Amino acid sequence: MEIFVCVKRVPDTGENEIELDSGSNGIKRDDLVYSINEWDNYAVEEAIQIREKHGGSVTVVTVDNEEGDEVLRREMAMGADRGVLVMDKAFEGSDGRGIASILKAVVEKEHYDLVLTGVQADDGAAQIGGLLAAMLGWPYASIVNEIEILDEKKIRIHREVAGGNLEVYEVDLPCVLSVQTGINEPRYVPIRGVMKAAGLDVPVYGTADLGLSPESVGEAGATVKVKNYFVPEAGDRAEMLEGSTEEIIDKLIDLLKSKGGVR
Repeated sequence: MEIFVCVKRVPDTGENEIELDSGSNGIKRDDLVYSINEWDNYAVEEAIQIREKHGGSVTVVTVDNEEGDEVLRREMAMGADRGVLVMDKAFEGSDGRGIASILKAVVEKEHYDLVLTGVQADDGAAQIGGLLAAMLGWPYASIVNEIEILDEKKIRIHREVAGGNLEVYEVDLPCVLSVQTGINEPRYVPIRGVMKAAGLDVPVYGTADLGLSPESVGEAGATVKVKNYFVPEAGDRAEMLEGSTEEIIDKLIDLLKSKGGVR
């Protein structure tokens, strides 16, 4: 089975203090530490497990600048067979539809049976998987937490819905699935894998390679634009706790006890 996994490099919230940059309608990105999007890492692990059971290959793809190469090699060290970096100045400022159209062009360059994405990334829009499936004309399922390969043309998936319930569907291949965290336990990346991945070739695709016009992607093709980021003002009943992490935890516990939330 040939599997295509979309991955993204995002700010590591465990290593960074995220601050808003009002001048650019985004966050301050100077000196940020980046890592792979958590949901995407589960998608890569699921793809590797499917390949180990049923054969085929796993290709990881990211739309990024040259720094995206690091994320690709990390996933190749984890066990993906190959990586593709999609990079072009024309891609900068793409909205969700633009990113999906770029990924569609990559998918159509080769044959794939299954496309996996994480449920969401750092912007929280959770839209790339659905947009990509619609553009390809393939079946789509989101919030998937179990995948069973039935045969070469059909899979069975479980998806998480409200109230802790599960829906079970049989889906025709090829298809696109957005994977939820908890579907598996991503494996440890060994040093030997890192060393091996460092020497592998990672092709770079731009607009010309994908048959895309610069006007259809990036800021020029974006129909959705971010106007502003802001931190909501605290309401009248809000109480902001200050201090170290341990001090805040103690204060929170005391508050919960005083209001009957815990005993």
